Amino acid sequence: MELGAFFHSLKHKWRENTSQLGESLYIARSSNKAGDALRRRYGYRQPLKQLSWGVKGFIGRFSVSLIILLICSVFFLSFGPNSSNSRVEVNVDDLWGTAASGDWRPSSAPRSDWPPPPLEGNGYLRVRCNGGLNQQRSAICNAVLAARIMNATLVLPELDANAFWHDHSGFEGIYDVEHFIKSLRYDVRIVEKLPEITKNGKTKKIKGYQLRPPRDAPISWYLTEALEKMKEHGAIYLTPFSHRLEEEIDNPEYQRLRCRVNYHALRFKPHIMKLSNSVVSKLRAQGHFLAIHLRFELDMLAFAGCYNIFTPEEQGILKKYRVENFKDKPLDYEQIRANGKCPLTPEEVGLIFRAMGFDNSTRIYLAAGKIFGGERYMKPFRALFPQLENHNTVAGTEDIAENTLLGSAVDYMVCLLSDIFMPTYDGPSNFANNLMGHRLYYGFRTTITPDRKALAPIFIARENGRTSGFEAAVRRVMFNSKLGGPHKRVHPESFYTNSWPECFCQTSPKNRGHKCPPENVMEILNSRMQSDETDTAESEVTSNFTSSIS
Repeated sequence: MELGAFFHSLKHKWRENTSQLGESLYIARSSNKAGDALRRRYGYRQPLKQLSWGVKGFIGRFSVSLIILLICSVFFLSFGPNSSNSRVEVNVDDLWGTAASGDWRPSSAPRSDWPPPPLEGNGYLRVRCNGGLNQQRSAICNAVLAARIMNATLVLPELDANAFWHDHSGFEGIYDVEHFIKSLRYDVRIVEKLPEITKNGKTKKIKGYQLRPPRDAPISWYLTEALEKMKEHGAIYLTPFSHRLEEEIDNPEYQRLRCRVNYHALRFKPHIMKLSNSVVSKLRAQGHFLAIHLRFELDMLAFAGCYNIFTPEEQGILKKYRVENFKDKPLDYEQIRANGKCPLTPEEVGLIFRAMGFDNSTRIYLAAGKIFGGERYMKPFRALFPQLENHNTVAGTEDIAENTLLGSAVDYMVCLLSDIFMPTYDGPSNFANNLMGHRLYYGFRTTITPDRKALAPIFIARENGRTSGFEAAVRRVMFNSKLGGPHKRVHPESFYTNSWPECFCQTSPKNRGHKCPPENVMEILNSRMQSDETDTAESEVTSNFTSSIS
């Protein structure tokens, strides 16, 4: 009876999923490469070294392989993670709210013994943060942690803005310095510049000994080589300082310090916050809005090697940029595309939103630089979603247009505060990766992360004229994600993209390490800091008195 019931159920599943199977097969037939991508996805492997058969043998084996593929596909669609049975149906209206939190809430306050920084440390730490605004942001977090590790006084980080943004604002022109120093007073001592010393009647600045840290340097490097030079010279200057401290550190308190810097201490200057809030208010005046980081720009397209959709002239521009800025290597566009390594085009983004159920009244904020190819590539997107905005169209000020760095800062805040955020290329994009982490910490705000590798064969099939089942196939990919909820961090996902569970806590946890700190944790830290300062002052008075009578 049980066996009979099983086969009856299997027969029912076969009929139920015939249409879904057809949708999958139209993808597999689109091209050899798209088919290869699909077979890899469904766990099917064809050993290439065994293709030395005769024609008859090949046909026979191919038939068997096709049957196996059909059975595996039916099984996968019926019982796999993308099946209608295991996948939760998502109502697009629900996406405007936050993702399910699972009783987790953001918390980066210390939960164990965390002594305040001593009045006298081992020396001064200077760093030069290179790269763009968001790469610099993570470097600042690492600089604070490095200062804590070495028991050093941090000099306000230098931002190498001139090289990337052609801007001279520096830290003081972007971030609220007073807030930064005050927010971290229980963690590290911070000064705005190196102090001057008087020696032999002459006053001069301390010179920091220059070091080039290894990429993703371990804590041991800071406690040995760097600390040794700091004690010897009084100050060290680490340059460049991008990705110079390992991300995965087996110390939750150190990771929470990174979160305190990133999500609490680093606050843009008041005029940037005011402008950002104004943009958000204008967008919200007409209801919900979603924001996308449309990374269809010269540098990213050249980096990815995605040329073939462009004119010969445009391809020449991309290739020239790649030679001048990136390591040259052979490129196979078809393979790159099939593997989902290309940024989504504006039209593909529009088709994804349409398939998910967003209508043409949806208001969309574009965080993007200059779209490569111009209006020719934006026109199909605009036809699907005419209410497209950016900081220039909403803010109505020339200040942003003339200041690239200001525009990037405003884009960051608007994307952070949007109801929904979607990056179109989250690979090497620090902007998108940092935002996903910030939105997770900011209350599990809905973040849609397209699986470009899974979407690639679907779009390739559509380009080849096979459109049946297109939207259903897109939906299955897009709704098979956490959508901004708490989830385990798996390599290569960055800590700055997902700081769960270190920077989150539960009020009623099963694991004691996930318990939220006491509500008066800041009062405890402040009390301990004042106590240490009083003890130090009393010790100095006693020492001076002893010296005077001896």
